[in-house]
Amino acid sequence: MKLNNTIVKAILIITIAFFSLANHSKAQISKIELKATGLTCSMCTNAIFKQLKSMPEVENVKTDLNNNAFIISIKNGFNISPTIFKTKVEDAGFFVGSFIVMSTPEILQKNNYILVEGNASKLPEIKFQVVDKGFVTEKEYKKLSKLYKHVSTYGTSNGTNFHIKILS
Repeated sequence: MKLNNTIVKAILIITIAFFSLANHSKAQISKIELKATGLTCSMCTNAIFKQLKSMPEVENVKTDLNNNAFIISIKNGFNISPTIFKTKVEDAGFFVGSFIVMSTPEILQKNNYILVEGNASKLPEIKFQVVDKGFVTEKEYKKLSKLYKHVSTYGTSNGTNFHIKILS
């Protein structure tokens, strides 16, 4: 039995789309450690907690009051941008002081992640820090601007490209 060309093309397109989506979903952030600045009390922490917990992509949020940190677990199947977290923290009236991500290494193949320091390992999960303005303290950003002056795109924050430093 011969299949006509239209059916063969349709099957081929569906197959390619399926494998494309399957590969795309592997590149996922699983956990984020976000440190906020400007917090002075437990009500401040609660304001950020509520903002983060309201996100449909977020599975769980744990707080570390001693370090003004939030450990955020991301639900499977969600590909999420660091910008949304920065926006949520700013909507609560505060700023991001540090943004560390646990992810599959495939995320580095995305065009919007620019590696400025470290080596991507072949581990099943990597840890990296977003080092752009708004994801580190102002003091840290000034120091990093000097360190990464050789990276032509560093300092040109557009909200879609993220410069990262591999931590492990």
